[in-house]
Amino acid sequence: MPVHMGGVHTSRRTFLSSSGFGAIVAGAWASLPAASEASPPQAMPPSAQAKLQAFDLTDVDLAESPFLHAQRATEAYLLRLQPDRMLHNFRVNAGLKPKAPVYGGWESEPTWEDINCHGHTLGHYLSACALAYRATADVRYKQRIDYIADELSACQDAAKSGLVCAFPKGAALLATHLRGEKITGVPWYTLHKVYAGLRDGAVLADSAVSRTVLLRLADWGVVATKPLSDAEFEAMLETEYGGMNEIYADLYAITGKQEYRVLAERFSQKALLQPLARGLDHLDGMHANTQIPKVVGFQRVYEATGDERYHDAARFFWKTVAHTRSFATGGHGENEHFFAMADFEKRVFSAKGSETCGQHNMLKLTRALFLQEPRAEYADYYERTLYNGILASQDPDTGMCTYFQGARPGYMKLYHTPEDSFWCCTGTGMENHVKYRDSIYFRDDQSLYVNLFIPSAVRWREKGAVLTQETSFPETPNTLLGWRVNRPVDLALKLRHPSWSRSATVLVNGKQAMRSIAPGSYIDLRRTWRDGDRVELRLTMETGVERAAAAPDIVAFTYGPLVLAGALGQDGLAPGADIIVNERRYGSYNDTPFAVPMLTGEPAALMAKIRPTSRPLEFTIPAADGRSVRLIPYHRIAHERYATYWKLSTPAA
Repeated sequence: MPVHMGGVHTSRRTFLSSSGFGAIVAGAWASLPAASEASPPQAMPPSAQAKLQAFDLTDVDLAESPFLHAQRATEAYLLRLQPDRMLHNFRVNAGLKPKAPVYGGWESEPTWEDINCHGHTLGHYLSACALAYRATADVRYKQRIDYIADELSACQDAAKSGLVCAFPKGAALLATHLRGEKITGVPWYTLHKVYAGLRDGAVLADSAVSRTVLLRLADWGVVATKPLSDAEFEAMLETEYGGMNEIYADLYAITGKQEYRVLAERFSQKALLQPLARGLDHLDGMHANTQIPKVVGFQRVYEATGDERYHDAARFFWKTVAHTRSFATGGHGENEHFFAMADFEKRVFSAKGSETCGQHNMLKLTRALFLQEPRAEYADYYERTLYNGILASQDPDTGMCTYFQGARPGYMKLYHTPEDSFWCCTGTGMENHVKYRDSIYFRDDQSLYVNLFIPSAVRWREKGAVLTQETSFPETPNTLLGWRVNRPVDLALKLRHPSWSRSATVLVNGKQAMRSIAPGSYIDLRRTWRDGDRVELRLTMETGVERAAAAPDIVAFTYGPLVLAGALGQDGLAPGADIIVNERRYGSYNDTPFAVPMLTGEPAALMAKIRPTSRPLEFTIPAADGRSVRLIPYHRIAHERYATYWKLSTPAA
């Protein structure tokens, strides 16, 4: 794999933005426009300093793998999209003539009777282009960011306001919302995407005009919300508002402006924060992806202020969702809502399970918590959801993405169209597949963490070192790491020993150096590394079974971190039947009768009957009628029916 020291160079500290890169620090903002009147940047309290740092995306290269394939597909899609079509309604609201017709779906029609999200795609698109630019140094992405920000600046000038929005009724909708009157829409949710896109354009792509537009928009938000009492503000937060607390915490960390800190705290809904901080789970029935961005924001407020209540809430929320509310794939919820796990049997087989946006935001939260507390538990969940949720969400042929990834037996993954179904998960999908390199490696002053086994290389510029990872994982449970160093370097290599591997063996230059029998931990390999040193990590992958305590006869089979899905073929499906426009019809598309094979027996006995075939990562399991069911990793399922969960029957039945 070629390794080079090129890319987008920067002297500023690396950080994680809300797109998933870490805690923003004041040094990340090279030059604030004078008009912002920002106070001098302030250091974060020592209690909130992260234990680890992420590597800049420019310092990580991906080699050939399904992840690089997915990134390239998304890069191509980003370049096919037309910014002027996404800007259409922004210009209309500002009183300017649009330059191109608006896109379809959520960008032009109400998505439900009482909700619209016009304009959200533009924000996601800005974030995705910023990530793509940071990862590839392709100037076309920066040019698009600057063009969009210039257009938004023109909208601000024309409207004589810092507000830029695309939803129907424009500023009047927000004014009604701020007065506490009933509205049709989720304006703050949509604006959060625009704020985040401008932030990412400014920080990741060094877009000066994005900084200017963002600060003008941020100051508009301060002025617009200032008249609200605390009770009025909290009532406003009963309507979905995305991660507005995260954005203002970022802005406070960047600028030191106290008004931004105040607004970050006000946008942190106390009705959710307070019970979570006390360790109380009141999530049953709540809209899942309304809550997760708030909790990502709680963690950012903690990082920016040092207030432990926010961290306690974020940590407890993660624990209850990841450990007690998640499916085998790392997804959660049914029809976008958390449900009581006592109802698992009633909910698990829905076509509307595991909203992809929810997985996207849970990984943002997981990554932020990992930086504060580097535990293998977080990395294990991240890996499981990355393979079985995020990588699994993209059509490998077209680059289009899923909304739900339900477990209805015999159903199929349904993907968005290129121009007429701009779902929330279309937007997060643009971001998901251009930031895979952001969570493979982490570091502190004297340690380099290897969290994911993905063909790649990382440059540690300060150490004069490059670590290259060669692996065919998950086809083989091994990875080979090679050092290139300018001079001998003393540091610890922290290799994740995943919870799914009974043991782990480390070889250095062909000789066994360490052995671990502690799954769910890190192997600490400390030594002086020299140019050409090679480290091999050998793991063990086995089949496993997962089930919920409330429904022990409903199981999913796994192989290492991978969920194995029954690949059930294309009977009754016309070509293109899985490309849809209307996400509300999930569960009704292609819902022709289909007989799913039945599995009979005890879970452990059935698991023992799983046999590998001659093809990598392909297995068979016997069905009750004597036929064999083909099992493959869920992330490889596309354009066919599948089953991830099975309700087992007894031999007598």
